[in-house]
Amino acid sequence: MLRVFFALLTGLWLTLGIVGASAQEAPPPGVGGELVIGTKQAAPFAIKGADGVWTGISIDLWQRIAEKLGLKYRLVEERTVEALIEGTASGKYDAAVAALTITGPRAEILDFSQPFYRTGLGIAVSLTEGSRWTVILRSMMSLGFLQAVGALIGLALLVGFLIWVFERRRNEHFGGARGIGASIWWSAEAMTQASTGVHTPITLAGRSLAILWMAVSIIAIAVFTAGVTSALTTSALQGIVTNVNDLASVRVGAISDSSSVDYLNNQRIKYRGYASAEDGLKALKAGEIDAFVYDKPLLAWIVLQQYSSSIQVLDIVFDPQNYGIGLPLGSPLRKNIDVTLLDNVHSDWWKQTLFSYLGER
Repeated sequence: MLRVFFALLTGLWLTLGIVGASAQEAPPPGVGGELVIGTKQAAPFAIKGADGVWTGISIDLWQRIAEKLGLKYRLVEERTVEALIEGTASGKYDAAVAALTITGPRAEILDFSQPFYRTGLGIAVSLTEGSRWTVILRSMMSLGFLQAVGALIGLALLVGFLIWVFERRRNEHFGGARGIGASIWWSAEAMTQASTGVHTPITLAGRSLAILWMAVSIIAIAVFTAGVTSALTTSALQGIVTNVNDLASVRVGAISDSSSVDYLNNQRIKYRGYASAEDGLKALKAGEIDAFVYDKPLLAWIVLQQYSSSIQVLDIVFDPQNYGIGLPLGSPLRKNIDVTLLDNVHSDWWKQTLFSYLGER
């Protein structure tokens, strides 16, 4: 019995030793192992040089984090953001480091680090948006212009009807069924300060309304003329797109399945989808669209590098967005990455990094 007891004890000891050795052979991610980090070219956040070396805002930040935490890794490039997200969600990548915006749908399948850059969407427009007559024609077909014209016509019709009511029994020219047409015509002539001929109101109520209408119409026409002149001058000088509200009435382009598209869909703005920002900007330059919507820092970088003489990025930011590092759900790396990331983005090194890539102080 004693021999059997010692044999069992020896077997148990050997088993525990094997299990312990196996546990030591499976180090936590990045400690003795190698992390697989997915990325996608999106200057200035992830830039692949001709020699295959990666740089950029996101890449530089990740290198600082990995160095601080002692993580070994290798970068693997994906061609699309969708593939990068799917690969990270499935565990193919231990992290996604690129220009990755934090959105609700993405947060359902990924964990995100603390945001390291806050920005928003921007609008690119062509510096040669077509002839001035095209710009003016579009301005005259805008909702605001048509509403103003409709208001003036409505006032003229109302005054003409009231003149007919007051004059129809005592003024032969404004009487009968045909008199209402003559009354409206007289109202339009009075509004535009044209000659009203010999036919004028003769009743006290009719003449009082005529005097009031002539005074009011002078002011209405002056305001209308000034407003139209200002709008047409602004459109001719600045172009047909000057703010976010203009997107609803122009031809808009965006990258398919991007956060830009989410915003446009929510605002019920029609758009044309493109595979990349370069494709969209080429269409903008060619006059196929009037505006291209994309993440502003990425848009500004591409325009600065390739289209500085033909395209400009408007000085507006809308639909605020946060950039973060994507991780598989429940990643054990998240807490350590968050702590190190926050230390870095509040440092002088981070300020210098943003300045070197974006000129931000």
